[in-house]
Amino acid sequence: MMASGLLSDRVLQGPCLKSKAPAQVLSLEKSLITAPLKRSQQLNMEREDRKRSRSLGKDFICRLQCMFVNTSSMETLTPEEMLLWSQSLDKLLQSKYGMATFHSFLKVEFSDENMEFWLTCEEYKKIKSSNKLNAKAKKIYEQYIQAEAPKEINIDHHTRETIKRNVMSPTTICFDEAQKIVYGLMERDSYPRFLRSDIYRSLLNSTDTDCPRG
Repeated sequence: MMASGLLSDRVLQGPCLKSKAPAQVLSLEKSLITAPLKRSQQLNMEREDRKRSRSLGKDFICRLQCMFVNTSSMETLTPEEMLLWSQSLDKLLQSKYGMATFHSFLKVEFSDENMEFWLTCEEYKKIKSSNKLNAKAKKIYEQYIQAEAPKEINIDHHTRETIKRNVMSPTTICFDEAQKIVYGLMERDSYPRFLRSDIYRSLLNSTDTDCPRG
């Protein structure tokens, strides 16, 4: 009787097992059909992303060149120049287009005060008149250095206090230490992120750098 029961179980299970086979075949066939479709869709999306990236890059190049349309030097932004930006922060800041692009990136990151302070210090060091130096030093201190300044930069307490004393009788080098700190912050933090950013990658992906000037 036990053997008969086992045989009955096998007979009962037989149709169930057979019924699963067509479903598995259909599932396999479906996956074979949909896999190429998914791959095709992915490739189409990647192509669209690249086209969009090139378009954004071209648009930004136009805006950059329009910023300098009235300047005496009208060099065109080239792919070679953009590649130089990735060599060092110094190379980036030597380019007027690179500096403007990096500044735009820092604005998005809400840390543009670092770039503005660094540029302000570069201009400050060119001042020859002692009266202008005094006035400019006070303005820089109030704008960037003192606690709760409108564009307060991230420097240590010791440097802040040293500058506070130095601006009483300012020299062209009284902001040098703070400028070095800010440059270091940009070089270690913001600059690597800029190289990985959409804005820089879009510029590199744009092949046509011609922009109508008017």
